[in-house]
Formats: sequence, structure tokens, C-alpha cells
Amino acid sequence: MKKTFSLSHPKIKPARKVEAAKGEINKYLKRERGKKLPEGFDFWGFNCQFGENEESKTPVHESEIFAKIDASEKENKESFYLEILADPRKRTKKPKA
Repeated sequence: MKKTFSLSHPKIKPARKVEAAKGEINKYLKRERGKKLPEGFDFWGFNCQFGENEESKTPVHESEIFAKIDASEKENKESFYLEILADPRKRTKKPKA
């Protein structure tokens, strides 16, 4: 998913646009997690990038996406860019202390 979400609309309040964007993101993540994994992989990981526009994107963990969206809303931004790419990954054991 590579998309610029608009937070401004003449008739729709920004809070509703934010909730719609979050719903679309959750739907995308759920759909990607449901896909069949390639042989030898354990789970789907996501490479996420967030920014005001495509040129200013920076890497972000998927658990921080909604906090970044809320921050954009509080700063009265017009829009934000979000890029989420699914990546099959293998689980690794934590090193013993």
C-alpha cells in the first residue's frame, strides 16, 4: 500500500477522515496477514514508512503508525503519506542473557 491520505474535506470533519484512514489501514494489514506464506517463512512482517508527503517519508514501526496519524491530526496537517509493504519473515530466538 502506497497512499496519500487527505485529512481535509469541505463537509467531513478531520476526525472522521482519520478514523476512515485507520480502518482502511487495519483492513489492509488483516488482508495481507491472511495471505499464504512462502515455503520456509513463519509470519508476515511489514516495512512501513510515514511522512507528510512521499519525499519526506521516514521508516516507522507498524505499531507506531496510528500514533503518527494522531499527531498529524493534532498538528492540523492537510494530508499524510503512508507506505506499507508486506515481507515474509522467519522467527528468531532471543539471545540468552
